[in-house]
Amino acid sequence: MSGLTLDAGALIALDRGERSVALLIYHARNQGERLTVPATALAQVLRSPVRQVRLVKLCRQPETDFVALDGPDASAVGLLLADTRTADIVDAHVVICARRAQQVIVTSDVADIARLAPDVTTIAI
Repeated sequence: MSGLTLDAGALIALDRGERSVALLIYHARNQGERLTVPATALAQVLRSPVRQVRLVKLCRQPETDFVALDGPDASAVGLLLADTRTADIVDAHVVICARRAQQVIVTSDVADIARLAPDVTTIAI
């Protein structure tokens, strides 16, 4: 494992103070691993930065990488959705980011991620 890719469910869990996600992030940081936050997942979750202190703190950490949905990633997302006959752009972007970074996906939607990428390791929260 070279780090964690966090989906919207993982970001929500962190924001709500769920200990399991906080521990995963803590251990990843202590091992010098990177944390990936797809911009699409952040957009799905961020509503009030003033109240979402845990989420904002994660975003400000130097080991947190944000991945925009640019042209090449948008194409990869579209192809993945077509191949799997699914429609969730955010989940597909999470998969694309995790594959590129060779990271584990932290998710509350293991079944949805497995439909998109049965080869990617997930951690259910």
